[in-house]
Amino acid sequence: MRIQHTQVAVQVPATSANLGPGFDTLGLALDLCDELSVRATTGGLEITVDGEGAGSVPHGEEHLVVRALRRGLDHAGAPQSGLALHAVNRIPHGRGLGSSAAATVAGLLLARGMVSEPEALDDETVLQLATEFEGHPDNAAPAPLGGPVLSWMQGPLARAVPLRHAADVLRPVVLLPTATLSTHRARGLLPAEVPHADAVFNASRAAPLVHALAGSPEPLMEATEDRLHQERRAPGMPESVELMRVFAPGGPPRGDLGRRPLRARDGGRPT
Repeated sequence: MRIQHTQVAVQVPATSANLGPGFDTLGLALDLCDELSVRATTGGLEITVDGEGAGSVPHGEEHLVVRALRRGLDHAGAPQSGLALHAVNRIPHGRGLGSSAAATVAGLLLARGMVSEPEALDDETVLQLATEFEGHPDNAAPAPLGGPVLSWMQGPLARAVPLRHAADVLRPVVLLPTATLSTHRARGLLPAEVPHADAVFNASRAAPLVHALAGSPEPLMEATEDRLHQERRAPGMPESVELMRVFAPGGPPRGDLGRRPLRARDGGRPT
């Protein structure tokens, strides 16, 4: 295996995971994308970042895109080289839009574009390697596959299937919280066990959610109800949880939204 292309560019979308009852299972890719390019060099490592995280992300080998890219080259059996990486980041960091998954997938796709045998980093392999970084596939799977995606673990293997969706019927709109929350802290708010009734409740909502995404949105509000993670994460994301309560059937009047400093971003059609 050798490096065949010394300059490669990719676009990787934001993702929204844990959709409603689909905790660690159902995710959605959006048309808000980071753009990254890399050039193989005979020197060391050079990183330039524009946009989100420009002044805070690492600028050495610990940069997540670089780590994923080198992991991809190692997996493909290609030699390492000096790298000049340029990132234009549009995905907000720490706000639930899968910025770390996007960075990981971007690095792996850059590696795929560089090597002489890209089939060594096919979509299944990219998903598996990205899941090793992320710990679960629900954010990593929609980034390379696009649209809504179901993912799960089969033993140590990450699996995923894209879902049929009606992009002309459902148009995502992303509301960004003003505060950030790390994935580590968000997962730390969840209990090790949940009541059987709550598990049954979520299972009963998951199937109608898939049906709604396919183009029959009538049950959408009920289908996005959850008892496993949303309310349990309220201490870490009070704005988001309050917003869900506002939009829930019988929730507070919509005018109450004006009291909270939320940023709206049109998610457009799923990618």
